[in-house]
Amino acid sequence: MAIKISKRERYAIWVASGLIGIFIITQLIIAPLLDRRERLIREIQVNTKVYKDIRILKKEYQALKKRADTAAKNMRIRSKGFTLFSFLDQLAGQTGLKDNIAYMKPSVITHENSPYKTSVVETKLQAVTLERLTAYIYMIETSKNMVSLKRLSISKKSKQTGYVDAVLLAETMEL
Repeated sequence: MAIKISKRERYAIWVASGLIGIFIITQLIIAPLLDRRERLIREIQVNTKVYKDIRILKKEYQALKKRADTAAKNMRIRSKGFTLFSFLDQLAGQTGLKDNIAYMKPSVITHENSPYKTSVVETKLQAVTLERLTAYIYMIETSKNMVSLKRLSISKKSKQTGYVDAVLLAETMEL
């Protein structure tokens, strides 16, 4: 028993078969390829951002390493018996402020898991001129001994004009 199909019905079957074939090819081959391409583009964008972040971190690391190497070099150059207290006392003598020292309070801060410690000295100067105080601060900040001022408080001396009191907090790293 053969089914007779008209020419028009055959064309309709061929067209439907073609459309079904195109749909299957699109869904099974072309769509996955396009999805993969989009996924690869997103991965490239993410990896490009990660690469830029890594480059930024590399520059920061290199800058920190350079600073650490410079600090280590300066610590090796520093005299063996260096102490922050004696250094500040010596500078006070050089600038003519030794008689103006009300007190010098040294302290040491140790750091866990580190061979370094922070040496801190709080110094109070009374009745000093701004010129001598500036010279003292300049000598502290520009020394090769890696000493820096962390705090400076200046108050006007009420009894004598042209004089001030100052409290300085200097610190340095030591082994």
